[in-house]
Order: sequence, then C-alpha cells, then structure tokens
Amino acid sequence: MKKLILFSLALAFNASADWPQFRGPQGNGVTTDKNLPVTLSPESLKWSVDLPGRGLSGAIVMGDKVIVTCSSGPTQTRLHVICVSAKDGSTIWHRQFWATGRTMCHSKTSVAAPTPCSDGKLVYAVYSSNDVVCLDLDGNLQWLRGLTADYANVSNSLGMSSSPVLSGGTLVVQVENDSESYTLGLAKGSGINRWRLDRPKAANWTSPVVLRNGLVALQSSKGVHAVRAGDGTKVWSYDDGASTIPSSAIFDGVLYVPSRGITALELNQGDAANTPKQLWQSSRLSPATASPIVMGNKVFTVNRAGVLTAGSRTEGKRLWQTRLKGPFSATPVVAGKHLYFFNEAGLVQVVDVSGKEGEIVGTLELKDQILGSPAVGGGALYVRSNAKLFKVAK
Repeated sequence: MKKLILFSLALAFNASADWPQFRGPQGNGVTTDKNLPVTLSPESLKWSVDLPGRGLSGAIVMGDKVIVTCSSGPTQTRLHVICVSAKDGSTIWHRQFWATGRTMCHSKTSVAAPTPCSDGKLVYAVYSSNDVVCLDLDGNLQWLRGLTADYANVSNSLGMSSSPVLSGGTLVVQVENDSESYTLGLAKGSGINRWRLDRPKAANWTSPVVLRNGLVALQSSKGVHAVRAGDGTKVWSYDDGASTIPSSAIFDGVLYVPSRGITALELNQGDAANTPKQLWQSSRLSPATASPIVMGNKVFTVNRAGVLTAGSRTEGKRLWQTRLKGPFSATPVVAGKHLYFFNEAGLVQVVDVSGKEGEIVGTLELKDQILGSPAVGGGALYVRSNAKLFKVAK
C-alpha cells in the first residue's frame, strides 16, 4: 500500500509542469521536463528583470506565472511578493507589506530567504521576520500573520531561511532558532494554528520534507522527526544528528538525510508512519550548503571545495568525483541525465552524469551573485540574484 501511495503521488506531481515549492513538486530538485537547454550560449538567456529588493528565495512557477519574494529598505523591513510573466518577464502583479518581526540577519542572506509555496490556488510566502502572507494567484491578500506577535522571543541574529511546505491542508512552517524554537502547522485557509511543536533551541536553516500526504519530516541538529501534518504528533524519529543547512531529499521511498555524510532511510513499505530502516551511512558523501540530489541509481552531493561526488544509491559507496567551479549555495536541479548548477558567481554549469564521471557540457555566465536555488517550468530555468530574476531556455 505504501509503495502504491508514493507511486500515485509521484504520478500526480509528474503530471504537472508547475514548480510549486523549494526544490520542486516532490521537494527533491527533480524535474521531468525534457526540454531544458544543455548546450548553453548567450542566447540561452531569454530575459532578465530587475527586482526591487534582495533575497535568497527561489522562484516558484505556476503555469505562465513566476513568483518570487524580496525584501528592501535599509533594514529590509519592506516585504515584496512579485509575479511576472514566464513569457517575457513583465510584471503581472506586485504586493508589498511591512515586516512585523525582527529583520536582523547575516550580510550574505536576507529577510526574503525562504522559498514560497503554492497549492495551485493560493501562494504562501514566509519571511525571516516571521511574517506569513497568503495571496491568491491574482495577488489578492487572503490573510497575513505576524508570528512575532504571538511568540515574541524568536531570535536568530544570522536570519532564518526554512521554506514552508503544504501537506493535508496544513502549511508547515519551521521557526527554529536559538531562543523560542518551534514548528507550526497552520490551517492553509486561515493561517490559524492547528498545532505548535517545541523544537531544539538551535539555529536551523533546513526545510521540511513531505514524506507522503499528511506526514512531514522535520530536520534539526538532533536528527529527523516525522510528524503528522494534521495535528503535529510525532510518528517516528531518527536521533543520530543531522545538518542544519542542507535539507533531506526523498526519492522512491528513501529519505537521504545529511547526517554523518549522508544516511539513507528506507520508509516502511507498509506505512511511512512506521520507523524507517537505515540502509547505509556514508561519510564520503558529505554535502556543504547545497542539499543532496538523487537521480537514477546515484545520489549526488557537492562539498565546500566545489567537488561533485556521485555515490551508489544502494550502498552509499563513492563512485566518482568531478571538480566544478564553485562555491555553491544553491541546490542544483536534475533533468534526465543532466544536473544544473548555479554557483555563487552566477556561472551556470550543466553536468552530464551518465558516464564514468561527471562531464561539464554547457556553461553560461549570468555575471551576478546567485545564492537561491533554481526553479523549472515550461522548458526553462528560473533563478534569481539579489538584483535580478533570470530565465534560461533553449
């Protein structure tokens, strides 16, 4: 039954050309789009548009709309949600709000760090200031909530970047930090608390992962907890510690956790709510900032030196390494046999990983700092810098 649920869910995601959240429809950076460019040239840059503020948030793609968040002003107190046309980058709508919580953060990041998400009808944007905004796809405000009004002691001087996810009618928002640390389950139609779960008091920049509809994995320095999206009750836990920067990735019923390198946890075949089985643990696949990516029979990670490592999905054995031009903050996306990397200097690198080692088959200079992860839609890649939003396509 479990495999059937996962398979049916995958079919539902694959039927959609949208990119509705951080790392795409399945939260693992994988796209079924077969029309992405491979050999790049200056003509591959179809358009770029100026953004009114900074941000690390990735774009989301809903049909012909590309939506991204920004923060502006001397202390980044002005919050933006911008929707542009996928065709030409023209502005469809632009909404602005005032931050109600703390906007302090490291100079490299910004208040608009979390990637928004959508259920196809509504868009949910979360900011490091602990403001949550819900709009419809035409930009009409549905509700707004300043979480600091209810939880005044939330504090992280470096800024927060956990991206929200939707599961079973609940918006799951991780607000984990050094002081009042928690995760919330909000009713997606109203923003009212369904539940509040106390979490480890430590800075954490990872994002939740939907294991199946109604079950979400929360990662922290302590490990991974699986909770029911409906009421926040803990179902199972992996308690061997985990990274607080790269997030876990789920693929074909296995959760790949950045823990002691990478730890592969096989979800129970009968029911993902049962404690998973640890398949393997490999310190040789340790990621840096970018989250792991899984494709075919391999799992891929990038370390701090910009080295791409391919490991075996079945046993975690390191297969090969290829040096790329880094460093990387953005998690790559995978389409077919190609990985698409965007380094911090704005260099796009397309890597063919089907051979005995990775081969760079396409490059493009965007000439701007890129820290946010790319989105995919309609045969194009959409990626943002602090100043611009770019479209790369054939």
